[in-house]
Amino acid sequence: MINAKIFDTDEFNDQYYYDGDDLGAIYTKEKTTFRVWSPLATKVTLFLYDKGYKSKPYDKIKMEKGVNGTWFVEVKDDLHGVFYTYEIETPQGKYETVDIYAKACGVNGARGMVVDLSRTNPEGFLEDKRPTLINTTDAIIYEAHIRDLTIHKTANVQHPGKFLGLAQHGTRSPEGLTTGLDHLIELGITHVHLLPVTDFGSIDEANENSGYNWGYNPVNYFCVEGSFATNPIDGVTRIKEFKQLVQALHQSNIRVIMDMPFSHTYQTKEAPLYKTFPGYFYRLNEDGSFTNGSSFGNELATERPMVRKYLVDVVKYYAKEYHIDGFCFDQMGLIDTETMNLIRSELDKIDPTIMIYGHGITKGESILPRMKQAIRENIKRLPRVAAFNDDGRDGIKGDPQYAKEPGFVNGGIGFEETVKFTVVGGVEHPEVDYEKVIYSKEPWATQPNQVINYASFHENLCLYDKIVETAEDLDMNTRIKMAKMANAIVLLSQGIPFFMAGEEMLRTKNGDDNSFQSPDFINQIVWNSKYDHFELFEYYRGLIELRKKHPAFRMTKAEMIRNHLKFINSPVTNTIAFNITDNANGDSYADIVVIFNANSSEVKFKLPHFGIWNVVVDGDKAGTEVLKKFSGNEVVVPELSTMVLYSNEKTVGEITVVEKEKTDYRKYAKYALGALGIYLLLRGRKRRK
Repeated sequence: MINAKIFDTDEFNDQYYYDGDDLGAIYTKEKTTFRVWSPLATKVTLFLYDKGYKSKPYDKIKMEKGVNGTWFVEVKDDLHGVFYTYEIETPQGKYETVDIYAKACGVNGARGMVVDLSRTNPEGFLEDKRPTLINTTDAIIYEAHIRDLTIHKTANVQHPGKFLGLAQHGTRSPEGLTTGLDHLIELGITHVHLLPVTDFGSIDEANENSGYNWGYNPVNYFCVEGSFATNPIDGVTRIKEFKQLVQALHQSNIRVIMDMPFSHTYQTKEAPLYKTFPGYFYRLNEDGSFTNGSSFGNELATERPMVRKYLVDVVKYYAKEYHIDGFCFDQMGLIDTETMNLIRSELDKIDPTIMIYGHGITKGESILPRMKQAIRENIKRLPRVAAFNDDGRDGIKGDPQYAKEPGFVNGGIGFEETVKFTVVGGVEHPEVDYEKVIYSKEPWATQPNQVINYASFHENLCLYDKIVETAEDLDMNTRIKMAKMANAIVLLSQGIPFFMAGEEMLRTKNGDDNSFQSPDFINQIVWNSKYDHFELFEYYRGLIELRKKHPAFRMTKAEMIRNHLKFINSPVTNTIAFNITDNANGDSYADIVVIFNANSSEVKFKLPHFGIWNVVVDGDKAGTEVLKKFSGNEVVVPELSTMVLYSNEKTVGEITVVEKEKTDYRKYAKYALGALGIYLLLRGRKRRK
């Protein structure tokens, strides 16, 4: 039995912590150095292979004990393209394992590959630049699985389901509408969040038809997944093609976020982390069994110094080598807060605009103390780290664990305060009654950049399927109205908006509430749907355009939100209205009113003042174009619809006061004083005459 307590002692960490940056295989044309950290190993041997699978090693080289628990060997030869593993002998047994720091892998990640990373760069990649991002609240995140976006024949791409499929421009559906990458550009999102693309298990990369998986089965963190490459056998191909995708997205002004499952590994005792150093990388119970806070059978011991270093090294590598712009952490609650803050600090040194967020939960009980878990209630201790707003998700469309339970947009009662909590970006606001918020009885974010607002994502029923379950007797038009309002709330709220790929064209998974390994038939995006629901696509596109052009919807500070966002008294239940005032955040709109009417009948609202009001969003259309203009202080909002109005002209009696961006009158005072001086000078001359 492994006594894991020794790993947490100062004596162990002082003796064995290794802070070097040369773990793994470090390549030059003349030589490659190999260094692996396994302090309690009694012998380590390097195996070299000419193939990534089904071959015997052509050489076995004994490694020497190095500093701080490392083992080291130098091979003087050009080893680019050579595959390798380590045989590690420990008191727990002898294991052959892939290098946990391997930057390239063979098929199914069973062997690492020595790689000259300069050969993996597409043309122009060294000049690749991240698209501009001023504030993280400017982000509009689109969650997608690589395979889902292009696998269906209606995507019309050359490499369906691959990195290159999403990197291709000029693709059209049979109806002539944009698909894939050009669709993302047309939609206007700023970030694409990719479900895991690091090497994962359960898929046979050598078999094109081996199945489907979301990818939350991590095996090798430094290698990217081979099933998304056109040639999974060659270790270079998957690297180069993923870089091509990142480059194509950057050139399209879209940033890239990687979903990182740092909470657990696919295997336990068969996992490379375990074989490298049995017991160290995982949390163990006193009897030596694996703890299971992840519900996957194990959880990483992120609080241990060398596990913490490993995770930090992974994200730094992707940020530098692949130019990745953000990281999302699955079950972020299983990562300790010190590690999360260190990740934030180290990424800031590379580029402070790199985003970090995650699911501030655990799926089971963890032995990591709750006060150290990166869960929502501890986000206040994680500056510039964001968490998903599950209150908002369930308040908008209902609890995902209960298919028939509705939320605000689809017939639920009593969710107004929860939606208001979402509207203010999860921060403290005097007009939100937190006792009535469904989960969080107090604000858990200190700033709006710590909150990811969403209505649905890859897990559970997707938005449309949830609406179908809760609105069985309603017609399609009514369901579409509900879908429009759900993400209107997300896109018009403070914080960071996030939505799942295909929601803009009424994506369905045919009622599958856990499609992690369901076939393409369930998960794929069918691009005919864009034609069938083009009005919905245009609605989403318009909301995105409005948010991007008007900074009042993406305020950067909690105090700014409290000063400028005021709720309007609603005349009936199932309605929410708010007013954003005084050219908030430098907006060109002086006064903005947003109204959500989730009732099945129209409702009349009293506006904050008499004035000339311009409607830019209603139940049918959204954007920045004025749809309707009227004078007064009342408006009727139709059933199941959103309305956004703005006014730069306030009426006081019979006088119209134009309210525009504040003018610096000091320059006019300067001109007036100058004119007065000239007048006095001329007058003095006249008198002397």
